[in-house]
Amino acid sequence: MLEELKQKVYEANMELPKRGLITYTWGNVSEIDRATGYFVIKPSGVDYDLLRPEDMVIMDLAGNKIEGRYNPSSDTATHIELYKKYTVIGGIVHTHSPEATAWAQAGRDIPLYGTTHADYFLGAIPCARDLTDGEIDKDYEKNTGLVILETLEKRGINPQYTPAVLCKNHGPFTWGKDAAEAVHNAVVLEEVARMARRSEMLNPAIQPAPEAIKKKHFYRKHGSKAYYGQSSK
Repeated sequence: MLEELKQKVYEANMELPKRGLITYTWGNVSEIDRATGYFVIKPSGVDYDLLRPEDMVIMDLAGNKIEGRYNPSSDTATHIELYKKYTVIGGIVHTHSPEATAWAQAGRDIPLYGTTHADYFLGAIPCARDLTDGEIDKDYEKNTGLVILETLEKRGINPQYTPAVLCKNHGPFTWGKDAAEAVHNAVVLEEVARMARRSEMLNPAIQPAPEAIKKKHFYRKHGSKAYYGQSSK
């Protein structure tokens, strides 16, 4: 079942070590098939050197395993909350990439300091609040998803325009129209996090980029008036 999607999710997962975003098994990628309502996700704790397309696990949005010999990623419940809330999300990535995770552990948003950031994210990358003891003790992974949704909603963030949230004391989640785009956004997030940290080291008094440059660089690549790249006509 969903063999083509398993292959896509496998390939997306294999991009994580290739791009230096994970160590050992510290990450996962999923993609949903909206026609069936099923999504494919990496199995929990399986070494990337041993991972195969047939090892991917098929789940439904109620958290039931539909197919697979392994247990799904321990972060499956987080993915479910995002897929249930936003139908525009087709793929999700979670890593413990060092630069983005450093900001998450510091409990800080990543400010928009320049055009590289603005090309992909319309504004700061938000860091979610602390989970309460109760949220951690019961349904931790589900509550991680819910706090991501809370962060986006309270700040009025369009998930298509800022496809990433930092979970405090934990690490980043990114998403996109499919697994490949979600991985792409995770790679960009890591680079943006590194640039922001270095910028603050060079100039501790640095201020976010002007609103005009932020909007110019974002909207020339996104939206109805985008003109970056080659026309499809």
